[in-house]
Amino acid sequence: MSIVHLLAVVPVSDLPTANSWYERLFGRPADNNPMPSLVEWQVTDHGWVQVSVDTGRAGSGLLNLAVDDIDAHVAEMAARGLVTGEIQTVTKGVQLSAITDPDGNTITVIGSFREKY
Repeated sequence: MSIVHLLAVVPVSDLPTANSWYERLFGRPADNNPMPSLVEWQVTDHGWVQVSVDTGRAGSGLLNLAVDDIDAHVAEMAARGLVTGEIQTVTKGVQLSAITDPDGNTITVIGSFREKY
């Protein structure tokens, strides 16, 4: 099996509210709106974040975003009105900072991410 794209799905209760919030998170409008209940951002060459209406699961999502410069990304999000938690250094120098969307889904920004430990 060859996987061509990875799509992470974040369940939300209200798409217009979520769309606006995720536009601020990513610093741009969604790349696609393939159906009335779904918007999506291409965040890497083959990785997408889909924000989808699913009221039964809204608020239970976890999305981890490994970034190249956590300080810069946290500052950019703050400039767009999104304040994350304090940057914490955890195991082997990895850094984490979390924020929740309007439904309570947790988005964690990861700095110093490693593919192998």
